[in-house]
Amino acid sequence: MIIDAFLQFDAAINLAQVTGNYNSTNIIDLGGPGLPVLANLQGARDIGIGDDPTMKLLVQVTTAFTSAGAGTLQVTLQGNTDNGSGAPTVTWSSWYSTPAYALAALVVGARLMDMDFPRPPDGIAIPRFLRLQYTIGGATMTAGIVEANIVIDRMDQPYTGTVNSTMGGYPAGITVAN
Repeated sequence: MIIDAFLQFDAAINLAQVTGNYNSTNIIDLGGPGLPVLANLQGARDIGIGDDPTMKLLVQVTTAFTSAGAGTLQVTLQGNTDNGSGAPTVTWSSWYSTPAYALAALVVGARLMDMDFPRPPDGIAIPRFLRLQYTIGGATMTAGIVEANIVIDRMDQPYTGTVNSTMGGYPAGITVAN
């Protein structure tokens, strides 16, 4: 897996928080020096939508979540256009949201988002800026950290377990000769 700091939403965001919405530490700017801003104030860089291989969106739990109650976590990808002065506008558009993951699924290694980078939904402008929004529901989280990146070439291993779908090694019963 290739991780680029310019495409990192969060290296280790601590989501031990009360219920509510929390934005990613970093906003990814798809514009930048030498790239034009188009007439409708959108970014001008294509990050590989429809390419093969395409960029991947990967949000993974690095410290297990705990809560005194039935806490849940949902992750939403959001985009925004340029306000005309090189900064995001006030209103962010939501593109894709995960299900609200129950506490039992928020274990180390769980991939909350593990998908090809989506195209903007119909009616939403191609963005210049991207961020993630984390929604904690149900109860306060007392521990939990995630890492969130746009990557190419994920490190893929088979999922193991029936509840939390964490990455594992080879499935039981398979011998790999070295």
